[in-house]
Amino acid sequence: MVTAVVEDRHPLSQVLVRKGWTAEDYLRRVADQHRALGYGQLCYRREKLSRWTRTVRPQVPNECTQLAMAAVLGISASEVRVRAWPQWLLLGMRDDDAVWESPWTPAGTIHALDDPEGALVDRRGFLATGAGTVSAVIAQWASAAPAPARTTGGGQQIGTAVADRLDSRLDDLRHLDDELGADHVYDAALAEKRLITRLLRDHTYTPATERRLYSSAAEASRLAGWCAYDLGDVVVAERHFVAALRAAASADDYTTGAIIAAFWANARYGSTTPDPRSALHLIDTALRHRSRITSPRALALLHIRRARAHSLAGESADAYRAIDDAMTAYIDGVPAGDELPSVYWVNAGEIHQAAASAALSLHDPAKALYHFRAATTDHDAHGVEQEARGAAIYLFRQSSAHLELGEPDAAVETAEHAVDLIGGVSSARATNTLAELRADLARHRRTPVVRDFLDKTA
Repeated sequence: MVTAVVEDRHPLSQVLVRKGWTAEDYLRRVADQHRALGYGQLCYRREKLSRWTRTVRPQVPNECTQLAMAAVLGISASEVRVRAWPQWLLLGMRDDDAVWESPWTPAGTIHALDDPEGALVDRRGFLATGAGTVSAVIAQWASAAPAPARTTGGGQQIGTAVADRLDSRLDDLRHLDDELGADHVYDAALAEKRLITRLLRDHTYTPATERRLYSSAAEASRLAGWCAYDLGDVVVAERHFVAALRAAASADDYTTGAIIAAFWANARYGSTTPDPRSALHLIDTALRHRSRITSPRALALLHIRRARAHSLAGESADAYRAIDDAMTAYIDGVPAGDELPSVYWVNAGEIHQAAASAALSLHDPAKALYHFRAATTDHDAHGVEQEARGAAIYLFRQSSAHLELGEPDAAVETAEHAVDLIGGVSSARATNTLAELRADLARHRRTPVVRDFLDKTA
């Protein structure tokens, strides 16, 4: 008998680990469901699993087998039919627990913030949350009532000094993420979230301090979600974003909630299985009440995300209109010193980078290069010192634009600069962007400079 080897990175392997099932357990369950659904007997030798999960020429189960597998995991047949194999399997890893099911009340917020995150797993950027669930969550956030002021409670009284220290620590974490990458910051963001949740649950405070604590909890959870996404785990990232939205609603902090919606939208359209429509739904819901957004840069960020989602949906006019809206919101904004600390990185250069990325997605490499250059030459430029990881990702995209214009030498020169920048910073997004560029460059391997770059970055 051939020894069955389950590839660690395959979604089916991850489902089995999450459920605590052996290969034999799972295959027996699938066979039972296959028979119960009227599809007949199904052999459940272990070799089947290895054939489905191997990295080289994996087999795809037939439709009847996939429907039996879905029934085992409690996933509807409709999800199997609208999602490709093996992405729909990740729906089996979403826990319908505190984050998704708690009421939109202060107690529900605390329960969601207390929800165990679990270890990050390499899910190759797959989405596991359905668009309907995303729509329901963002609608509940937009209409949720803030937490009523606490009039009684136990524990030590805490005041503005504690809230100030928490804000300072979160600001440090944001900049550490820029310098070191998400791998170093994720655990620290979780620790901050746990600390703030404990303060909310076990202490007393004034109504003003309570709102600040909920806002800080929202930012800590947003940062954890961003780190999880940057490390390639969209499943965990979305759980953090939902908890963050709940905390922002309890704080009556619509601006922070809108920023969270923008980051969640990024995860929706930036995953391996992109969903620009649900990303647009997140953004449009936030923009529907734009009068409640007190930060011009937060408003610009929403328009940036809207532009990227429209570009990935192939909607050029809407994408470029959103870029214009982003620049208008930014130009009409307030001085940097009066802005929220969490949007320090949103500037004219960042808007040009978004415009360039949108143009590249819309197959207009010349316009993309124009905006990539403007991003670094504008008086308010996007600089390497701001965030090496982001600068490297944009340089990889700039390299792709050069390649699309038939300029392999310029493509390699730009890519080499990006590789130098990304050294030492952990980021699945950067690694994936480089992998996509290498795949495009491989078609030009006969060009010596391209061949040398591919060998050097193998």
